[in-house]
Amino acid sequence: MARRPSKLAHSRQSRPRQPAAVPMREFSQSLPMALLRAREAVMKHFRPALRQSGLTEQQWRVLRALAWLGEIEITELARTVVILGPSLSRILRDLEARRFIERRTPETDLRRTVVTIAAEGMKLIDAVAPASEAIYASIARRVGEGRLSDLHDMLGVLERSLDGKNAVRPPKPGTNSDE
Repeated sequence: MARRPSKLAHSRQSRPRQPAAVPMREFSQSLPMALLRAREAVMKHFRPALRQSGLTEQQWRVLRALAWLGEIEITELARTVVILGPSLSRILRDLEARRFIERRTPETDLRRTVVTIAAEGMKLIDAVAPASEAIYASIARRVGEGRLSDLHDMLGVLERSLDGKNAVRPPKPGTNSDE
């Protein structure tokens, strides 16, 4: 014998769901969510090239940073690539096992560990870079070079302002300038 839905279940199905009255801005206007959505929109273009190269997004961030920065202390690397220490430790272990990076302890301070990109890591950067640059070029064509540059500038202003580093003054009312 089939069960009939309860009256409560029936009443839930027939009424349209109303959003709760929340004492904050609309969810669609959430800055963290907007940034996450934008990140996902960008990264979906890069992920296939990274997968093809056998890299995770985080591994690529580490290798890219090391290619540009050279030798760096691990805690500074964690801040630079925005990866928590325990996660970075696992990533570095994997990259070292694959001979993409090298670690060493400076003789002057045995408590510190520094990492550098190894020759194999640079070969991988050289192999992935053309695809990465093609993706950047495609994004720039779609968004516009000027807008992309403006976006980088605005994100830098946002980061510095919220971190309290080189905080910028808000624009004067009625202007669109950052001055």
